[in-house]
Amino acid sequence: MPFGQIVIGPPGSGKTTYCNGMQQFMQLLGRKVAVINMDPANDRLPYECAVNIEELIRLEDVMSQHGLGPNGGLVYCMDYIDKNFDWLLKKLKSLEKDHYFLFDFPGQVELFTLHSSAQNIIKRLTDQMHYRLAAVHLVDAHLCSEPHKYVSALLLSLQAMLHFELPHINVLSKIDLVEAYGPLAFNLDFYTDVQDLSYLQQHLEDDPRNKRYSKLTSAVCEVVDDFGLVTFETLNIQDKESVSNLIRTIDKANGYVFAGIETSAAEYSKIATRSMQWEEERIGNVQEKYFRDAADTGKREEG
Repeated sequence: MPFGQIVIGPPGSGKTTYCNGMQQFMQLLGRKVAVINMDPANDRLPYECAVNIEELIRLEDVMSQHGLGPNGGLVYCMDYIDKNFDWLLKKLKSLEKDHYFLFDFPGQVELFTLHSSAQNIIKRLTDQMHYRLAAVHLVDAHLCSEPHKYVSALLLSLQAMLHFELPHINVLSKIDLVEAYGPLAFNLDFYTDVQDLSYLQQHLEDDPRNKRYSKLTSAVCEVVDDFGLVTFETLNIQDKESVSNLIRTIDKANGYVFAGIETSAAEYSKIATRSMQWEEERIGNVQEKYFRDAADTGKREEG
């Protein structure tokens, strides 16, 4: 039974860097990892690529042959991959017996929130091929430094979760760089646990650019709160502890932690809840590690 990750996220969120780092780290753990490049525009791959979709179709060729721009070209490419799924299937067959998969998808937002081709491809992998996959949605952590961008990231994350219908982990990537964009208004756990978003309203109103959209922003926050689905993990891909903690979460989500275990439902439950205390402490440890002004952030929140 193959296990793996669907790596998605907007451009610049670090998907390719993530796949490269995750492949190297998992190989150190003794796993055979196959990275599948699903981006027909990604011609500079830092990782060892087991299957490259550019062997089937390239964005540059589509744009020149059909007179399409980058966005339209990518949609065309994903439709083409969907219709030629058998090509991908043959490539995966030789790997699925003993490999863990990382699917590196394009960063175009429409593909993982609205368009059906990527969704169809993933459904075939899970329903037809019986892959056990978790979606890993990367969001650049610097978006937390500006409330309106953070709200946009919340809505994008919620849309992706509802679109793919997979076990889903949202990740604030590049967490070690977030302070470079200025201090956060609240402690880190406010952003990772998506706590009461009404507290963001005052910060949004302080910016004259946002007053015009205050009602829309408030409505978006209510939608995110009502669903109650969005939370975030954190990641510094160059930090061994950070990567290890994220792998632990993903392994529970896609079921890898239970692979090969034959036991009772009660024992499964014990395995699933074994790291509950770690879950509660993890964000505090991240804040202490990467935020020099952690104490000041706490005071701002109390004030």
